[in-house]
Amino acid sequence: MLFMKNSKKGFVERMSNIKHGDPMDENSQLGPMARKDLREKIHNQVQESIQNGAEVLCGGEIPDGDGYYYPSTVLGNVTPGQPAYDDELFGPVASLIKAKDQDDAMRIANDSRFGLGGGIFSKDEDKAVKLAQNHFDTGMVFINSFGLAQVDMPFGGVKDSGFGREHGGFGIKEFVNVKGISILK
Repeated sequence: MLFMKNSKKGFVERMSNIKHGDPMDENSQLGPMARKDLREKIHNQVQESIQNGAEVLCGGEIPDGDGYYYPSTVLGNVTPGQPAYDDELFGPVASLIKAKDQDDAMRIANDSRFGLGGGIFSKDEDKAVKLAQNHFDTGMVFINSFGLAQVDMPFGGVKDSGFGREHGGFGIKEFVNVKGISILK
């Protein structure tokens, strides 16, 4: 994530205030992970990142109690060679990676063997659309939002995040069998 001056502090504060708990409780903002092994995997990725120089800005510890809860976690000082940089983190963990400028941010975003989705937050939507079209190497790019699967939009990744699409016109073609018939004359 690339931040403007002083916004990093606000992001960490908001993430640290997310309340986890029973998803049926309307006061809960973050439910449990699906399985114990998934929570263990995200925690191990966080711990390995810390051992390799990442800094915990909030979260990062498995809470006491029943359920496979993992707190919203923010890691700073994230660099190549850490799972928080190199791997997909399927859990409530944000990796803060410093970029020098827009070009460096695009290089970092594409410096991954994965490519499911990416996000651009900008007041200049036209510029964001151009970045998404011309520079982002992901199957989906969200502008001023993130991770919202919509049935009328293609959903899927590139690189090690898969190929093909679900949803939308492209997605429906994944469920049909096309037959080619050739006639030699």
